[in-house]
Amino acid sequence: QVQLVESGGGLVQPGGSLRLSCAASGSGFTLGYYAIGWFRQAPGKEREGVSCMGASDGIAHYNDSVKGRFTISRDNAKNTMYLQMNSLKPEDTAIYYCAAAFAYGASCISVAPYEYDYWGQGTQVTVSS
Repeated sequence: QVQLVESGGGLVQPGGSLRLSCAASGSGFTLGYYAIGWFRQAPGKEREGVSCMGASDGIAHYNDSVKGRFTISRDNAKNTMYLQMNSLKPEDTAIYYCAAAFAYGASCISVAPYEYDYWGQGTQVTVSS
């Protein structure tokens, strides 16, 4: 059984930074074959995609609201993905979820949220003074 376990969330002041991690585990699981994505859901709002990265092309895509502030990355050898969040704003407050989709060869932007195979449990990020 594959599990994605997130860490790194918390309370931060506006302008601050956080780094989210998402470690994948499971017999035979190899993150390198999976597109990865970060999503978030704020209270009263629908889930939205934050960023994704393809498995084979390694190309990252970002929601316009986080471009230039967030950076997605992956360490396939460690089966771990990351989301570096800088210049955080109160509107970034949400529960953040990592996800993985078996989509080697496809651009991650072609993968719909429902097509992601595995999801983390979510980690709370609160940006407030």
